[in-house]
Amino acid sequence: MITCHIRYTVDPYKLKEFEHYAKLWIPLIQRLGGIHHGYFLPAEGANDVALCLFSFPSLAAYETYRTQSRSDPGCRAAFKYAEETRCFSSTERTFFRPVFE
Repeated sequence: MITCHIRYTVDPYKLKEFEHYAKLWIPLIQRLGGIHHGYFLPAEGANDVALCLFSFPSLAAYETYRTQSRSDPGCRAAFKYAEETRCFSSTERTFFRPVFE
């Protein structure tokens, strides 16, 4: 299993738009074979950082998802929404392998 951690730099004046964007992606990730662990929006401290975690069975499965997302109508609509609203300005992706025991 591989878990993708995305750190977003969000516009604190567009958190409502970012939350909508996040809610678009949760079912998309799940439909394309992933397990979504949620988005985490600012509550205390920095008001311009949001996080996201989701997992795929392998890095190869994640790469398949990335390829599929480029042509999937729902994913394309989510990409377009982010572009139109500019609710975040940058992302950083890091991959982890979970340890349960």
